[in-house]
Amino acid sequence: MRRRLAILAAFVLAAALWLAPDALAAGGNDVGRNIGSELRHWAASIYGGLIAIVGLIFLINRKFTDLAVFLLAAILVGWLVFSPDQVAAAARAIGDRILP
Repeated sequence: MRRRLAILAAFVLAAALWLAPDALAAGGNDVGRNIGSELRHWAASIYGGLIAIVGLIFLINRKFTDLAVFLLAAILVGWLVFSPDQVAAAARAIGDRILP
């Protein structure tokens, strides 16, 4: 029983160190920022994986036009979600061009 508990504890410790190295290694007391950056990293990985799976479905069905539209939409949504500061700068630049 003790051996199983020790193995379980070692597994949990290894999983914790493997899953969150950036949050553990970051300096300072910015816990919210560390967790936020870790979640953003995982969300980007999951988003990229979903885009790849859906893209493969379009390729298998030979719907190349739909694939192109989907990839353009995925790039636009990814840009809006993962780079809000760049979106704000682009919107300001467009606004300054239209309304000087």
